[in-house]
Amino acid sequence: MLLIPAIDLRGGRCVRLLQGRFDAETVYGTDPRAILERYRALGARYVHVVDLDGARDGSQGNHASIAGLAGAFPDMQLQVGGGIR
Repeated sequence: MLLIPAIDLRGGRCVRLLQGRFDAETVYGTDPRAILERYRALGARYVHVVDLDGARDGSQGNHASIAGLAGAFPDMQLQVGGGIR
């Protein structure tokens, strides 16, 4: 079985939404790179990254952060979703 962890980004922070509600979020960290590094140290080679701002309003507010993650960890495979148009 292959488990793929996820990082949901909203305003540059790592969050989880309660039942998809933007007014009910839990912040898990303010440094996506640190979260990705932790996943990598635990053996993850694939990570799903969701741009919640892009999914909500079509903006690309997390684009630089996502590009930075991809550049910092070239040995990892990132699947990106949310707001891709």
